[in-house]
Amino acid sequence: MRILVTLTAALFLAACTGAPARQDRITPAPDLKGLGIVGSDQRLDFGRAPEGVITALNRSYRRSKVRDLAGCPADIRQQIAWGDLILTFTDEAFVGWRVGNTFAGTVCIDPAA
Repeated sequence: MRILVTLTAALFLAACTGAPARQDRITPAPDLKGLGIVGSDQRLDFGRAPEGVITALNRSYRRSKVRDLAGCPADIRQQIAWGDLILTFTDEAFVGWRVGNTFAGTVCIDPAA
């Protein structure tokens, strides 16, 4: 499982190289606890308030897309994507991430898959 998470993080990071560099840019590294931040000891762990996680990623990645809640557990209130990275949130907390078929935490099952 650890190898799969590491490979997913590497693929995700490789996909993020097309955007212009920004001084305040963070590069998330999905793992079993939430999102690590490449080159830093800072993290965006599960349980954090949605506003803080969303603000941090929007600061680095200009294009977020709100996704519908089809296939989501009842307590999921938001599903937001930054490229291939999709995060899920309850009203109070960041609870899961998904990149393709790899995920951690509570995520929505894509009905098209």
